[in-house]
Amino acid sequence: MRSRSIARAAARVTLGVALLAVPATAVAAAPDGRAAAPSPTAPRTARAGVGLDDPAKKEIAMQLVSSAENSSLDWKAQYTYIEDIGDGRGYTGGIVGFTSGTHDMLELVELYTKREPDNVLAKYLPALRKVDGSDSHDGLDPDYPKDWHTAAQDPVFRKAQGDERDRVYFDPAVGQGKADGVGVLGQFAYYDALVMHGDGDDPTSFSHIRRRALATAQPPAQGGDEKTYLNAFLDARVWAMKQEQAHSDTSRVDTEQRVFLGNGNLDLHTPLDWKVYGDSYHIG
Repeated sequence: MRSRSIARAAARVTLGVALLAVPATAVAAAPDGRAAAPSPTAPRTARAGVGLDDPAKKEIAMQLVSSAENSSLDWKAQYTYIEDIGDGRGYTGGIVGFTSGTHDMLELVELYTKREPDNVLAKYLPALRKVDGSDSHDGLDPDYPKDWHTAAQDPVFRKAQGDERDRVYFDPAVGQGKADGVGVLGQFAYYDALVMHGDGDDPTSFSHIRRRALATAQPPAQGGDEKTYLNAFLDARVWAMKQEQAHSDTSRVDTEQRVFLGNGNLDLHTPLDWKVYGDSYHIG
């Protein structure tokens, strides 16, 4: 059974902002909402070792997220995925659940069309712009899901999904994690939070979750203990999840990330065993 829990903050349109190592009261962003250049004075202390952007670790991250979002470790099978899960965000589709109601699906199709103008989804751009910010299907039904499936067979569309995932979610999470001095597990905790909650002004957004954690613990880049800080971040994440019924099951934190943290596995060394929504998973 698909356990697609993708309810995100409506302010996800600002997800392209750079998340820098700044005080808990501020998060840097470029004027146009795109990634801002790192501050030369920002702390850049990162614990020794590979980051989540190491290809092997990134593959693990994709499988972990897919276990929670799709009840499967086969994240590459999700390029074709699309449905309305009834969360008020319209259609949810692709490898990280791009949604028609929260801008990132529009940006994905715009990128795809920029790279391949004569594609099967290009004709939906006016409708995607119109429904952005709502759960409406106006101009999309009945053929949008079918055409999405067709597009998902195109390597250009698959690459566009990966590139947007990295630009909007993965790269900001890894960059902020390294700036905060946390290792692979901490960077993954950031990434998983961004995928689910997005970023922006909403109190349950990633930036606010991080600020809530910083109010009780210092990250390693500021001299704090890594495990203590990550526990504080996960506490803040659980609080944010419980603010919305769609996220009330916090097992992706409780029986996944906290298990790794409790075992002291701060670099996500394999083998990994965890549960999400009662289902057990293993990466050898």
